[in-house]
Amino acid sequence: MRPDNRKPKEPKNLIFGMHAVLEALEGGKELNKIIIQKGLSKSDESERIVKLAKTQQVPIQFVPRENSLFPVGKNHQGILAFIAPVSYHQLDQLLPRIFESGKDPFVLVLDRITDVRNFGAIARTAFCAGVHAIVIPDAGSAQITEDAIKTSAGALLTIPVCRERNMKTAMELLNQSGLTTVACTEKANKDLPFMDLSGPVAIVMGSEEDGISNELLRKSTLMGKIPMHAGVSSLNVSVACGIALYEVVRQRLV
Repeated sequence: MRPDNRKPKEPKNLIFGMHAVLEALEGGKELNKIIIQKGLSKSDESERIVKLAKTQQVPIQFVPRENSLFPVGKNHQGILAFIAPVSYHQLDQLLPRIFESGKDPFVLVLDRITDVRNFGAIARTAFCAGVHAIVIPDAGSAQITEDAIKTSAGALLTIPVCRERNMKTAMELLNQSGLTTVACTEKANKDLPFMDLSGPVAIVMGSEEDGISNELLRKSTLMGKIPMHAGVSSLNVSVACGIALYEVVRQRLV
């Protein structure tokens, strides 16, 4: 067999180089993440990039110089970024619009869901259940990528996603706006079917590794769990999310 000398295709959503990344930020393009090589010399451009990224809540990751993300033979200057396929929404602007439309807000908060396929599957279920918005952290979480959109069967192109720098503040906003924030966790003493989820509500789901953070548990109005047979400790997060969301749907149909 002949050796395959073809170079791997670069992702369509990848841009690299100081000027390109800075231009994207200044032009208001939505970026999922900026990758910077460790030890990169500081310059006016690099400092401007970092400042704008913080202002626009774009996560920055510093990686070793030999990181495979950087294309060989390209003048990447030690910096690259991934363009988001969609625009993120602002929770503080979205909530009033939902209320003004005469609807009770139905929000899904995802605390550090890192698996892209889980994220996509959850988004698909949320869209089918009539969720008005998904809230995710700006770092330590799966973002909207081509794979996530594909797994969501296109739902992520429609359902608003709010990327928040401070999830604690986002939870406080939901509470202050009159939503019942319900943490779905096995630590709860009450089953979801026996809780009132019929009004404005936000369902909070935790990460695949350690569930909902203690910080968000403390900010939740209520804690509820999915009833399960003895001996079964947990469910896949996308399955658990579907059960919780459709409990809300069931109560709204009564």
